[in-house]
Amino acid sequence: MLITLCGGEGAGKSTQARRLAEELEKRGFAVVCTREPGGTAIGRKIRALLLDPENIHMAKETELFLYAADRCQHLSEVVRPALAAGKVVISDRFSDSTTVYQGVARGLDADRIRKVHALVLEGLKPDITFLLDLPPEKGLARAMAQIDAGGRNACETRFEKESLAFHQKIREGFLALAAEEPDRFWLVDALKPVEAITETMLERCLVLLEKRHKETP
Repeated sequence: MLITLCGGEGAGKSTQARRLAEELEKRGFAVVCTREPGGTAIGRKIRALLLDPENIHMAKETELFLYAADRCQHLSEVVRPALAAGKVVISDRFSDSTTVYQGVARGLDADRIRKVHALVLEGLKPDITFLLDLPPEKGLARAMAQIDAGGRNACETRFEKESLAFHQKIREGFLALAAEEPDRFWLVDALKPVEAITETMLERCLVLLEKRHKETP
């Protein structure tokens, strides 16, 4: 099963991905917890380029294809082998983030992005996507506080330094995607306590895993 998390900066995706993985492992599931960009050795080098705040002149098309390259490697090296082995894969960000960040916020043609997804994903879609939603000003404040406290890498702040209007587009884009695919997306209030968020996500995943187990011959 492929579980993905999406949302704006400071929504708590990394924390919740890790906590969800731990809870599923306690219940006997084999879990791979990963992220985009940077879920592979090659991906970490791509991540450094994408998130470096000095790369302010990166063309939006360059950004799109760097994310696509990272995802190709991630799928080949991590995601597809784990799914083939019957493991649960939890990814902090996936293709929906490209649709929103490079499409809605950057303004790249939606059809172009769909074509890139078709080439890279080859039909693969998450079984469930948790959208951790919160007002962008709250998320940015969280993110910057974490950076100031040393909990996040100050060399990976290119998106945190975008305007509030940019981040508002991000939120609106994710909410629009969730409305288009209500069967896949699960909206989570990212302002709730960390433990409550994890419990909500865990309950939903266990329902899906149990359903899948019953459907397996």
